[in-house]
Amino acid sequence: MCSLTIMLMECKSSNFNKVENTKPNIVVIYADDLGYGDLSSYGATELLTPNIDRIANEGIRFTNGYATSPTCTPSRFSMLSGIYPFRSQRAKILPGNAPLLFEIGKQTLPSMLKDAGYFTGVVGKWHLGLGDENMNWNEDIKPGPLEIGFDYSYIMASTNDRVPSVYVKNHNIDGLDPKDPISVSYRSNFEGEPTGKENPELLKVHPSHGHNKSIHNGISRIGYMKGGKSALFIDEDMSDDFLRESKNFINNHKDTPFFLFYSLHQPHVPRIPHPRFAGKSGLGPRGDVILEADWAVGEFLNELEKLGIAENTIVIFSSDNGPVLDDGYHDESETKIGKHKPRGGLRGGKYSLFDAGTHVPFMVRWPAKIKPSVSDALVCQIDLTASLASLVGQQNTTPDSENILDALTGTSKEGRQNLLLGQNNITSFIKGNYVLIPPHKGPKRVNKWVKNETGRDRNMQLYNLKEDRSQQNNLADKNPEIVAAMMRELEIIKKMNKSN
Repeated sequence: MCSLTIMLMECKSSNFNKVENTKPNIVVIYADDLGYGDLSSYGATELLTPNIDRIANEGIRFTNGYATSPTCTPSRFSMLSGIYPFRSQRAKILPGNAPLLFEIGKQTLPSMLKDAGYFTGVVGKWHLGLGDENMNWNEDIKPGPLEIGFDYSYIMASTNDRVPSVYVKNHNIDGLDPKDPISVSYRSNFEGEPTGKENPELLKVHPSHGHNKSIHNGISRIGYMKGGKSALFIDEDMSDDFLRESKNFINNHKDTPFFLFYSLHQPHVPRIPHPRFAGKSGLGPRGDVILEADWAVGEFLNELEKLGIAENTIVIFSSDNGPVLDDGYHDESETKIGKHKPRGGLRGGKYSLFDAGTHVPFMVRWPAKIKPSVSDALVCQIDLTASLASLVGQQNTTPDSENILDALTGTSKEGRQNLLLGQNNITSFIKGNYVLIPPHKGPKRVNKWVKNETGRDRNMQLYNLKEDRSQQNNLADKNPEIVAAMMRELEIIKKMNKSN
């Protein structure tokens, strides 16, 4: 793999001779529940996303890019930790009051880059736990992002559909009035507080399932909350808030190498676009918030250009898992979907072991180094730590992250040789053109509202993804030798690094 010195020498001798002996800035832009088919650069025709497409068209668009899990917390955990989520029993969808998921002291993507001299920041959705088991939201909120390697943090406390509905800046709730402390519970409501279940007349968006507890901004959430009125976010402004903070971050640190994890909340529920975007897609609020996210990405890219740092800034764009339509609110996501195909011809979606659960948009732009291309290399978000460590001259100590820097920079068409997907004991395994899904108990569909297939079956499943992208032809019975070989390799990987 290329060392930092070699990479910089190549940059200096190339047509992009503006780059001196400086480390590139690194930005990861991470969407939430965005499907493989939700972008026009990946074939969407009913939704046009020209700004995100800029990253794909000016860099490398990967056709085989993966998150590690079909749900968000495990994917985010593995991307930042370099650890497969099945190795942690807690790496699953977390409640809003969950303690920090990471083990402090272990290498992470931000801590590795911080050791390399980068100023590190995270803005946007977190959903990886905060504090400890007995955290008081009105005091210092730690441990959190700052304890795992970030120098600056401006994050949603949990998710936009879970309480508390506030932003946390470094160790404190942003804008909290000490005279109006906030209280949070996931067990029982606070006396006198309305809920979506008991007071539907107060709602502007109604839940389809769950999401019927505390009401804020006309939307009922998961969990109960009271107080903290001055600090509560407004859903319609969330995209602008995170864009503002991200632009401030790069302006404040433009003269030194920086790493920014710009974590979008779109198109996660509740989908509440700013009035500038409401009704613009013709596909309902889900389409509207994707257009809103695309605009925000464009504004951010423009800011890099304005500051004169776009040339030597690596921008990586991806999503934490595949798409879902009805995920808890009546928001016309199913009735207005029209001809749009969020899965892009893949099978499954969010929560699913089928390919659309983890096969996501994945693109990398670095004008000083990368030439525009399309790559079929197998790449995964878990590999960012090892790959970027190679780039900036650091040692990777995470157990599952692999160095695929050559694939990420376009000097090789070869990426990973295999990839294990899922969380806890729910796994699928990719090797070459094949994906193996071992037998699993459970329902075929998530539930009557979330109609995505789970991929669970009591029978072994084997599909050739190159010849059968929609996974319609189960080859397991006809290829017992392939099944046996893949199962042996899967078990070896699961038993490796068990102490990490």
